[in-house]
Order: sequence, then C-alpha cells, then structure tokens
Amino acid sequence: MIDAHHHLWRYSPEQYGWIPPGSPLAQDRLLPELDVALNGSGVTGTIAVQARQIVEETEFLLDLAEQEPRIRGVVGWVPLVDPGVDRILDRFTGHPAFRGVRHVLQDEPDDYFLRDDFHRGLALLPERGLSYDLLVFQRQIPVATRMIDRHPELPVILDHIAKPEARNGRIEKDWQRDMRELAKRDHLIGVKFSGLLTEFPPGEIDPATVRAYFEETLAIFGPARVMFGTDWPVCLLRIDAYAEWANTIRTLVSSLSPDEQNSLLEETASCCYGLDSP
Repeated sequence: MIDAHHHLWRYSPEQYGWIPPGSPLAQDRLLPELDVALNGSGVTGTIAVQARQIVEETEFLLDLAEQEPRIRGVVGWVPLVDPGVDRILDRFTGHPAFRGVRHVLQDEPDDYFLRDDFHRGLALLPERGLSYDLLVFQRQIPVATRMIDRHPELPVILDHIAKPEARNGRIEKDWQRDMRELAKRDHLIGVKFSGLLTEFPPGEIDPATVRAYFEETLAIFGPARVMFGTDWPVCLLRIDAYAEWANTIRTLVSSLSPDEQNSLLEETASCCYGLDSP
C-alpha cells in the first residue's frame, strides 16, 4: 500500500498555529513517530505533503525523504506568486523525491484562484515534471474548476475529496454535482480518499456515510483515479491510530476486483506521482 498523503513536523505553536493546543497533533511527528505509525499497517511507501507555507518546509521534507526510503515522494510548497519562483523550483527539481507542489487554497478568497501571478507559477510546473495538489473545501470546487481549466497540461491531484460538508446519513448534493463536473477534466489525474473524518462535526461518525462517500467517489472518478491516503497525523483528531484508517480502507475496497484494489491502494498513487519501483 502507498499512503498518498501524510505530514511530518517538528511542533511549535508559532509554526503551526492551525493545530489545536493540547490535541494529539501538538507534538513532534517526525520519522520515529512515522515508523511507529507504519508498523503493522501494510503501508510500504508514502507521499509526504507540506504543512507550512514556507520554502524551508520543502527543504525539511526532502531532507527527511533522504533519511527514510519509505517516503517515496514529497509535495512541497513554493511561492507560486513570486516573480522568481522559477529559480526556487529549479533548486528542488533535481531531487528525485520532489514530485509536486501545493498551496493551501482552502484558506484563500475566491479571487486568489484567478490571480495572474498565481497562474504564472502554476504554468511552470508541467515543464518540470511536477503535479499540483489541489486542497479546497466543497464550496470552492466551482472556482477551483475554473482555475484548472486554464492549465489543461497541468496534472492535478485533488486532496481529501474536496472536503465535503460531511453529515451522517447523507451525501451532500452540491458536492456530488460539482465533483461530477470536475471529473470531466482529464488532467485531474487523481483523487485522494483521505481527510474525510475530520470534516464531520463532533460526535460519532456513521460508517455507512463514510462508505457512501467512498462509493460515490468511485462512481464519479473510477478506481483508476482514486487513491488511498491517511492525512496522518491530522486523522488522529478523530481516530486513535494510523492503522485504523488503513484497515477501514481495506474493508471499503474488499468487494472490488483485485485490479481495482491494486489501483486504489497503490498503482494510482504511483502513477500520479511518477514513483519508481522501490
């Protein structure tokens, strides 16, 4: 299995102001903690994704990838709106683990999605063999669709199934409609089934609703575009252990064909991020 989405950090309140104080996230989550999390999970490779919007974050993750061979790829951060971002990208593109870029658009106003300087930065990624991880909330899917329509050559990977406004017992109709429209874009090459649990309000989460979102995601995008991710350690806000979500995914895919299971658990992530065989 390849975990297509997890984070690593050396915790400080100043660097990670979005982390709830006193939560399971408010502590170091580095290679020793990752090793414990992966143990017994069946996960043999991972993609480490940025959690800070500073260039040093990319350097930090690439350094950890050099120390841990199970980190097969890194999705870093660069200042895409900076006029000199091409030079910053060139610092990293020679590193074999540098596979993509993410800017946390969920925190941006809609007009940010349409900024010319942002689009100039996005246009630099395909020629360097890089993909773009798209992190948005459900309400932002329409403007995100307009954004990626300007870059048909850019491989885009959607994080956390666009963070639906998840509620027990139903599928959000607006999410369903907008995801179907987004799926028409062939350069939307992958969708991570991850990050869903933290979009539910506090309280017990209905497993049948989680399954319904999984089945609807598969119906919209097909198993060749859906991939497993944990969003560890953020997932620990709603579950006790990394392996709990890995086992949930195994249960969800158990009725699929062996080829479909392989796609969702490993092959889609490997193809989307251009991973070499370990």
